[in-house]
Amino acid sequence: MEQYFTNNPNLKSELRNIVYKYDDYQLDFLSDNGVFSKDKLDFGSNLLLEVMYKNINDGLNILDVGCGYGFIGISLAKIKKANVTLCDVNKRALHLASKNMVLNEVEVQVKESNCYSAITDRYDLIVTNPPIRAGKEIVYKILDEARDHLESYGELWFVIRKDQGAKSTIEHLSANYECTVVEKRKGFYIVKAKIR
Repeated sequence: MEQYFTNNPNLKSELRNIVYKYDDYQLDFLSDNGVFSKDKLDFGSNLLLEVMYKNINDGLNILDVGCGYGFIGISLAKIKKANVTLCDVNKRALHLASKNMVLNEVEVQVKESNCYSAITDRYDLIVTNPPIRAGKEIVYKILDEARDHLESYGELWFVIRKDQGAKSTIEHLSANYECTVVEKRKGFYIVKAKIR
């Protein structure tokens, strides 16, 4: 079975449209086979955004790691007026993210990057819904190495399910970050981490 973090140019394309509504905003996203949560907006990403809207400032420089078709980053660019860079290893996801930027009339940077391999800047905030199915090593790499790309005051925000290792992940990160569980809902943890 193809995973959403692999590239398969031979995978049949079946474009679909997903609508996202928040307050007075409506955003439209193109999705396709071979990307994460291709048929609907996943609960974890939705919850992460809902919590972030209430807890972060407008106009931040944000990096969305493992951006998929751009749902989190493009929503933050539109609703929080953030200056957003999207990165992913999946070429199809990045192609969709570029289309979704235009569709939602926002300007974001879109970069092909294996974790942080193509990232040279520092950000106020890094956000991720990490690719759990890629394995713990990749998930920890995304979370651990965020500190090398954050400003000293910066924050890492992520969502992780309790049954996918939320507690052990927070424990692991506590060596280098001050972690706060900002919200728990339906087994999903929304975590804010600041560099110690």
